[in-house]
Parts: sequence; structure tokens; C-alpha cells
Amino acid sequence: MTQTITVIRGDGIGPEIMAATLHVLDAMKLDLAYEEADAGMVALEKHGDLLPQATLDSIKRNKIALKAPLTTPVGEGFTSINVTLRRIFDLYANVRPAHSFPNTKSRFPSGIDIITVRENTEGAYMSDGQAVSEDGETATLVQKVTHKGSERIVRYAFEMARKIGRKKVTVVHKANIMKSTSGLFLKTARQVAAQYPDIECNEMIVDNTCMQLVMKPEQFDVIVTTNLFGDIISDLCAGLVGGLGLAPGANIGEHGAIFEAVHGSAPDIAGKGIANPCALLLAAGQMLDHLGMPEQATRLRNAIVATLEAKDDLTPDLGGSGTTTSFAEAITRRL
Repeated sequence: MTQTITVIRGDGIGPEIMAATLHVLDAMKLDLAYEEADAGMVALEKHGDLLPQATLDSIKRNKIALKAPLTTPVGEGFTSINVTLRRIFDLYANVRPAHSFPNTKSRFPSGIDIITVRENTEGAYMSDGQAVSEDGETATLVQKVTHKGSERIVRYAFEMARKIGRKKVTVVHKANIMKSTSGLFLKTARQVAAQYPDIECNEMIVDNTCMQLVMKPEQFDVIVTTNLFGDIISDLCAGLVGGLGLAPGANIGEHGAIFEAVHGSAPDIAGKGIANPCALLLAAGQMLDHLGMPEQATRLRNAIVATLEAKDDLTPDLGGSGTTTSFAEAITRRL
């Protein structure tokens, strides 16, 4: 049966890396159909809205979306498009793998295989109670963490670990200082962890986590944490394996999922044909896993690794002189 996915080509380098990604997916003959939808600056220019209702309807209908980077205008009162999508579709689990790849500019060229599972719908990013005093001297922000939100994200991390054969989950928190919000998250995590005796669970304060990731990243397997901490830690992990150009992300809920390259739209290189499509290709691999095609996901990842090993038509950020298109074609030849 044909699987229809919503395709959002995005802004900046988005259309280029999406074209490369769809080229590779088409070569795999996966029986996927694409329903195009607009979001970001291109949608604002065409429809007068950063996130048109037609796009939301498409995602709701197909329940799966592949999204290139979007641009949210800064300082003009616009809400982050990504945060809005997560809220509308209750995409509570942000799954960010960081895996070592060959021939990358990384301090750790081998041995890192960490998945960060970030709570995606609560905490600081929801902007509850955000206000600035009339004199501009004081700003406030209310953070809200719930038992429900904590329970489902920790359970997601443990269920995922069990499903894919991971052995350890590290619960990252700041309960020693943030005794209410982070304390509730940690308490809930302990309750969930007790139900998974087959998986090792340890707890780590967020600042120590960051230090340990830099010094001994091999000790981590799966990390589960709250929204803000997860955002920071997942980018740190991306830096360990060569940067955001190799960092995919999945936003998963009960009734839908959006897969994306987590880097920005890079307007400075847009249109030059040199953007690295790996992050979006790896996100497509996550999408295939989610769609019950793990063999095809592995096939895609193996082709990417083989191309990196061969240094075949790599883009400039990876030390090559290839283009977005030639790199994608090199990957396609190895499928």
C-alpha cells in the first residue's frame, strides 16, 4: 500500500536538501507518495501565513511529515513554527540520535552512539506566564512540568530502549535546585524506571551531564530529559559527532510524527548547491523506522556511511568538493 507523506521543502537550503533526499528515497522504490505543503517564509509570501491551515490539514490527514528547515522571523512577534507544530499535534517525544560517522570533523570519530529523548511540549519553551515589567527591569517566565508529560516521555525512552536493544537510560535533571519542576520529573522517572528492570537506569544532574559528555561520551546510551535541557544536550551531542549537518530529529506523538533536519535554513549558502543533505536523509531513515521499514532504514544509513568512507562527492563542510546533488547521487549508487 502506498504511504503518503507530507513534504515541507522549507526555506533557505531546505528545497535543495529536500530534493536530494527525495531523489534518494525514490531510488529505493519504497512506494511513497508525496503531498507538498508550505510553511515558513515561503508560506508567508505565498499565503500570508507562516503555517497555513492547508499544511496543518495535510499533516493531520497523512500523520507523517518530512520537513526541511524553516525560518521564523526574529523580533517581529511570530511564534516559532516548530514549537507551534509540536503543540498542535502533541508531538511530545523529540528523538535526536548522535552517531559517529567516518571522515567527519569530529573530536570523537568513532564510538559515540547516543540517543537523546527530549520532552517536547512542556517546560520553558511553552512561554507560559511570560511577561516583562512596565519599566523593562524584570522579566518572568513560568515553567510547567506535569506528571503526565514526564511519565509519557520517560516511558517512551524506556520502551524505545527495549525495542532497539539499548541497555541503559540516563535520566538528566536539576532536581537539586529546581525542586518542584525537575523534582517532579525525577520522581516520575524513578517510578517508570522501576517497571523496566531489564534496562539499567542512572540519574545525572544536567551540568555534570554536559561535562561527562565532553570527557567520556562513551558512557551514555539513551538520555531522557526535559525540554530545555534536551535541546541543549542534543546539540552538544551533535557537536561530538561532527555538527548539526549530521543531526536528524524526530517529533513523535500518539497521532502523528514529523521528521526533520534540526539545523537552520542557512540562507548564506542557499542556492549555491553545496548544502549537506545528510541530516534530512538521516531523518528520512528515522521516518522509515517509524513506518515499519527498519531494513530499508538500515539500507539508507549504510549507503550514507559507505559514501562518507569513500569520500565520494562529499559537500565542502565534510571536506569534499561535491554538490548537494552529486553527494545524493553518490549515496544512491550505494543503495
